[in-house]
Amino acid sequence: MSKREFQTEVSQLLQLIIHSLYSHPEIFLRELVSNSSDALDKLRHLTLTDEVYKALQFDPRIELELDEEKKTLTISDSGIGMNEEDLTSNLGTIARSGTKSFLSQLSGDAKKDSNLIGQFGVGFYSVFMVADRVEVVSRKAGEEQAWRWVSDGKTGFDIEPAERPVAGTTLVIHFNEEGKQYANSWRLQEIVKKYSNHIAFPIFLTYDKSQWNEAEKKSDKVRTTEQVNAASALWRRPKSELTDEDYKELYKSVSGGWDDPLFWFHTKAEGSLEYTTLFYIPAKAPLDLYNSEYKVGVKLYVKRVFIMDDAKELLPQYLRFVRGIIDSEDLPLNVSREILQQNRVLTSIRTASVKKILSELKNIAANQPDEYLKFIAEYNRPLKEGLYGDYANRETLLELVRFKSTKVDGLTSLADVKSRMKDDQKSIYYITGGAESLLRTSPLLEIYKKKDVEVLILDDDFDEVIFSGVDKYGEIDLKAVNKSSTSEDLKGGEEPDKAEGLKPLIEMLKKTLGDRVKDVRASVRLADSPSCIVSDEEEPSLKMQQMMRAMGQKDIPALKPTLEINPDHEIVKKLLARSDDSVAQDAAWLLFDQALLMEGVALQDPAAFVQRLNRVLNLSV
Repeated sequence: MSKREFQTEVSQLLQLIIHSLYSHPEIFLRELVSNSSDALDKLRHLTLTDEVYKALQFDPRIELELDEEKKTLTISDSGIGMNEEDLTSNLGTIARSGTKSFLSQLSGDAKKDSNLIGQFGVGFYSVFMVADRVEVVSRKAGEEQAWRWVSDGKTGFDIEPAERPVAGTTLVIHFNEEGKQYANSWRLQEIVKKYSNHIAFPIFLTYDKSQWNEAEKKSDKVRTTEQVNAASALWRRPKSELTDEDYKELYKSVSGGWDDPLFWFHTKAEGSLEYTTLFYIPAKAPLDLYNSEYKVGVKLYVKRVFIMDDAKELLPQYLRFVRGIIDSEDLPLNVSREILQQNRVLTSIRTASVKKILSELKNIAANQPDEYLKFIAEYNRPLKEGLYGDYANRETLLELVRFKSTKVDGLTSLADVKSRMKDDQKSIYYITGGAESLLRTSPLLEIYKKKDVEVLILDDDFDEVIFSGVDKYGEIDLKAVNKSSTSEDLKGGEEPDKAEGLKPLIEMLKKTLGDRVKDVRASVRLADSPSCIVSDEEEPSLKMQQMMRAMGQKDIPALKPTLEINPDHEIVKKLLARSDDSVAQDAAWLLFDQALLMEGVALQDPAAFVQRLNRVLNLSV
């Protein structure tokens, strides 16, 4: 036996890899099965393309054999195998993978069709998380001599000649204390189905199965061999071969639920990048949809091998409700296969996937409006989130989002709002800043109701933040009715300017309210109420300022609103006739405070408000 030490860098990195690189010890089985699949892929490729190997008998299979008493697991494959040099290079050197070397020798269609994974060569070492000793017996295809590689995963390894009747590799794992939990047939089957169910080759498990002996009235252990994987990736089959029931059953497997999905979108991309996606929209929103630690619903596969289901990079956050699978032929992985690299391949897949999902939803909205409303009832809010950050798809998202309105019951689209615009209407208007009941009774809507102009009711708490950055729908401006500039749209050329006659009152209001307001002016947007407050175009409303402070943003400057008064209201007319006395000053503050209350803004000094209100009530009773 030849005793050899690991290379210096291997010795230094091995313990780090064993204890830190992988987040779940069960990953070891995925890695080893994946390595066996690689070996089978290599030999299959050679038997098809290389005359030297075409005569070889090739029966691709992966075998797991469990000995519960000895706490060992044997993994065998009939793949390409390794000789002494390969064992030294591939199992004695970190990040030098036989698969990587093999790929470098291929080109063109052969490279595309090789269907290989594992380009970093450290997956094998994950076995030492669960083993205190590993034996590898391997015979390279086309060679007679087999070799045994043995290591405890600490300092080095031994290599010696061995016997193996056919080409391939056999790996014997001697479980350590932590690994003994995997010397269990049910647990092994569970891991295979979770990570390797769709490996292209059959995986067989041999174990002692309990069977009832009716004659002796007892349970006997019977050595049994069963196939434990499907060996077929449903999502990689043509859509024409799949039924609705096929899709629904896979959804239940992917989501872990029992209900049927609302929709699904199945796509196979070919060209410079090859990948398959199968996305599902759940009928009900996931329970953790608005939790910052939400669980990602899209699983990543590379050539049918499950890689991860917790990568938030696969889709943007606003599509976190989507469930399904991305299976890539080209996606590179980092050394652990658990942390996806930020790279152009992922960016391309992500970009195309988002466009596909949104495009499919747009088609459903157009052709199945009732079904689309079921979707909107669950996911309108996340779609709105997309308007904030996904600039590339903003136009599509604006078509998909639905809104409450002063014109119709239920929800409406911007396209329908546009179709209802009046001939002389310059913009689409909306109001934000509180609960629906508060917004619908806002004084800011009075002139729009009077002129029969539709206004959208945006009552989600983040609507003002989102729509402050969305200023157009196609070529049409989107405007908030609580912004001062919107009043310009409301002015009619034939209407007289009433501000001139209000100058004395406006000056008194400015003097009384002082630095609590930015300006006081006559309003063209009020019909029934005496006053309202508005903000400048680039400033957040008072309601939004309150919300931002409540979220911990203490350094927000105190922005002042503009008070608008209604020249035609009786209170305003009576105030104009009064001298600058204490009653007029009380009325001035009440006009301001009631405007704040109608916007859902808490008063700075409720006690002073009550005192003023009581003084005015005393005069009127």
